[in-house]
Amino acid sequence: MTGVPASAAGGRRRPAAAAVGPASLWNIANILTMVRLLLVPAFVLLMLHNGGYDPVWRSFAWAAFAIAMITDLFDGHLARRYNLVTDFGKIADPIADKAIMGAALICLSALSDLPWWVTGVILFREIGITLMRFWVIRIGVIPASRGGKLKTLAQGTAVGMYILVLTGPLASLRFWMMAVAVILTVVTGLDYIRQAIVLRRAGRTTEETTK
Repeated sequence: MTGVPASAAGGRRRPAAAAVGPASLWNIANILTMVRLLLVPAFVLLMLHNGGYDPVWRSFAWAAFAIAMITDLFDGHLARRYNLVTDFGKIADPIADKAIMGAALICLSALSDLPWWVTGVILFREIGITLMRFWVIRIGVIPASRGGKLKTLAQGTAVGMYILVLTGPLASLRFWMMAVAVILTVVTGLDYIRQAIVLRRAGRTTEETTK
């Protein structure tokens, strides 16, 4: 150490790193989540318009559902990549996901297009896993698995096919697509339960060793 300031010695000071403040509520990720929430009542109105069996209005409902599912792909990615994670987003994003899927399933079952047990299995899994995530959030976060992402894709595709008025081979294809979605829903749900149990046990072990 010479005691001579870096500027006087001809050296250059490194600029101080800019502090990163909390993300604004009105960021693109949250706006996409809000759009998805607003699409839920719009979807229901379109789906049930004119008795719920009009192919044209069902196509409009499918468009609203598709937009909601597409925004679901982007808002979380944008929030993580550009540091736009907010408390609002953490709560509203999963609610928006479950709301649009739940609205579609309930409408389809109410119109007798989809058995109620299918709707019950999917909604029970989705709501249960969401509550379970909050149960273990103090210990750790259960990341979205590849199977979970495939489940979401299968559910969105299958439900979208049921929203449209399809006939012939496409009507048969959507049945098998929904079967795949239900299987993935159950399998990935059981895997999340396993991960939650492992996290809870690890948390208890940590607490005992720190006492």
